[in-house]
Amino acid sequence: MKSVSEVLGSGDDSIAVGFFSKTFYHQLIMPLLILTAFLTWRARPATSEEIPNGFRTFRACYLVVWAFCVASDWLQGPYVYALYSEYNFSRPEIAELFVAGFCASLVFGAFVGTLCDKYGRKNCAIAYCVLYTVSCLTKHVKSYSVLMFGRITGGIATSLLFSCFECWMVSEHQTRHRFSSGLLSYMFGLMFTVMYLVAIICGVLGEFLADAAPLKPVAPNSMIYFGGALGPFDFAILCVFIGVVLIIFLWEENYGCEALEHDSQRSEKSMIVLFTESLQLCFSNRRIWLTGLIVASFEGSMYAFVFNWTPALQSSEVPPPYGLIFALFMMACMSGAAISTISDGFIKPGLRLALAFGAAAIALGVAASSSGNLKYSFASFLVFEFSVGVYFPSIGIVKSEVVPEHVRSTMYNIYRVPLNAVVMCLLLTNMSMARVYEHCTLLLGISLLGVCVVMFTPSPMPCDPQAIKNV
Repeated sequence: MKSVSEVLGSGDDSIAVGFFSKTFYHQLIMPLLILTAFLTWRARPATSEEIPNGFRTFRACYLVVWAFCVASDWLQGPYVYALYSEYNFSRPEIAELFVAGFCASLVFGAFVGTLCDKYGRKNCAIAYCVLYTVSCLTKHVKSYSVLMFGRITGGIATSLLFSCFECWMVSEHQTRHRFSSGLLSYMFGLMFTVMYLVAIICGVLGEFLADAAPLKPVAPNSMIYFGGALGPFDFAILCVFIGVVLIIFLWEENYGCEALEHDSQRSEKSMIVLFTESLQLCFSNRRIWLTGLIVASFEGSMYAFVFNWTPALQSSEVPPPYGLIFALFMMACMSGAAISTISDGFIKPGLRLALAFGAAAIALGVAASSSGNLKYSFASFLVFEFSVGVYFPSIGIVKSEVVPEHVRSTMYNIYRVPLNAVVMCLLLTNMSMARVYEHCTLLLGISLLGVCVVMFTPSPMPCDPQAIKNV
């Protein structure tokens, strides 16, 4: 198989042909890219509202920062397992590192909203850039304890990325500029479209960065390495550096509710009351606890997939181009999200979820039975990623209509408790890859059954009957 440099040296006429025919992964790039572009164009965010003064500037200030900061996260994703494997850590050790990052994100995520409200969303966005830089730098050290520290800082940074940035945007939109709710929905559409586009670009870019130089220590017997899979991590540092500079000069600071600052005792009591009420609702309302079961089962399978896809595609005959594979996954995911948007007017969210869960269960069932067959495994992974794309916008609607507004944040955090348990069981029990996929198939079957029950169970809570019908 030719290297990238050999392909580039064979003449301009053969560059494209050589690159897109290297492996079956490369052969799928153009067809899937064309399909993704078509679906994304059909589902592109749009607004019929008149654009007020200042909105275009606000939109640019947020989206350019978001693009650079989320790029730093996407650049790392395909190479975390691969790097640990090149450092010769065992599969159980790698699982421990993955779970540490996940748990750090989970634990910190329980109170990250309060921290952002109290200390400022801009300050927390800067903290994200600092923590992610630290996390990337630790990847250069072949030491389990140093890498564990990096996973924890990376997990905390991930919680900040997917909380404080959105909170800053919503506050600026609604409070400082007083733009309309219709334009806010438009901004969310742009935000996630940019996120997926950046993910695809980062996958391709990361592949070239990882191939630019071999992984090796800076000196014989040194614990510090450079090159190889570390290339994307180094470029991620550059992305967050650009991001933090833009945040400092383009963003104003905003805060949350000042009542938390002035009356912490009352806030603590309120949190206890809300937590108790949320638990009571879980036990008394079938739709609420079933939705939690759906979230834990599907997202637990998703995190198990994130851990296992890299070793599943390892091959000496067809060395996996991790960055390109990740880009293909993101294309499938973006296509699923686009289908969810396009079908929103005639397929209810609950039915979309049922179809996605069925497809995902079949896909991972195929993956469990086709271990060693790269093409079958990869095709099943693409179907699963497509289902993930359908899942997130659809489950967001279902949760918004099932969970009462006054306990929403608390209930969403409660949903993550069984999710955490599922991930730990799948990753820390040292099961074979085929057995993990079998368990994931079972969990997806539980999700399918759960969403079917939710669709046909009326809510005992007083709420909008039309909302129930729409689920």
